[in-house]
Amino acid sequence: MQFLRTLFWVVLAMTIVLFSSANWTPVTVNLWGGLEAVVKLPVLIFAAFLIGFAPPFAYYRARIWSLRRRVETLERNATPPAMPVESVSSHSLTEAPHPTASDIGPSV
Repeated sequence: MQFLRTLFWVVLAMTIVLFSSANWTPVTVNLWGGLEAVVKLPVLIFAAFLIGFAPPFAYYRARIWSLRRRVETLERNATPPAMPVESVSSHSLTEAPHPTASDIGPSV
């Protein structure tokens, strides 16, 4: 499984490198107030990906953190108390009756 994960990341990295090298052209981005920014296309795509990815990622990580804290609190409060020593000693295995030859019956 580790090999497949590594293979996936290597193929993804090679795809990104090939895409970036094939599309390394300047792109003019028109900003507010007549400003223009000239950036390379792969940098623009990566920035757009981060702008779209970062807010949901931060939200879900915060949600996981809060749920994990809630579960830890519930687990801490739900631990059963230890069994008293008297009840442990009263359930001894030596009190069980042992079968005798007459209990088993005649052998054939």
